[in-house]
Amino acid sequence: MRYDQSMRVLKQIIDSGALGEIVFAQIDMHAIPHWQTFLADYDRLTLANMSVHHLDVLRFLFGDPSEITTLTRKDPRTTFDHSDGITVSTLRFPSGVLAVSLEDVWSGPRQEGYEDDQHINWRVDGTKGVAKGTIGWPKGVASTLTYASTETTGGKWVSPSWETMWFPHAFIGVMEQLQHALKTGTPPALSVADNVKTMALVEAGYRSMAEGRTVKLSEISID
Repeated sequence: MRYDQSMRVLKQIIDSGALGEIVFAQIDMHAIPHWQTFLADYDRLTLANMSVHHLDVLRFLFGDPSEITTLTRKDPRTTFDHSDGITVSTLRFPSGVLAVSLEDVWSGPRQEGYEDDQHINWRVDGTKGVAKGTIGWPKGVASTLTYASTETTGGKWVSPSWETMWFPHAFIGVMEQLQHALKTGTPPALSVADNVKTMALVEAGYRSMAEGRTVKLSEISID
């Protein structure tokens, strides 16, 4: 998801200072994943297989969080046993940023005559502006972004656009940067060490669920 088009542009906007100091961020997903059949053999589901993308992109945007609080309930549609269905994670970052990652994998009933409203929206609030948009999955359309800044847009909403999509083009970006690293001998943009930090965040989320408390990331060893 780091290579989703809206996330790449959002990162540039944040780094430019157009939004000022970031105050709050949210990823709001109401969509039904197509769970791979092998997941029925595990008790872990949403946090490890869907939320992980959102937690990783929050790290990409704001750095490593200091703590996470995760709540969950089982998904009524998923027939195999699982510990986490619908999940809500609240992250606090050393910078002061507060972020929420919501994965509603139930997303309402699915039957004849019921209008589908699946979507993933996101929003980032700063002291000098706001950016918001959508992720093109699962509808198979391009992701979107619009932002307004008191510093760079005169408070008006600006909406850059692109023709590429989250799938397959964002996936191509992941492999392309690895091939570039191999060809040039430079460190990959997505390193194993960085991925381990994302998995530590997932582990902290599961500990939060199990123990019913906020978990500091310092509690999770990555050595």
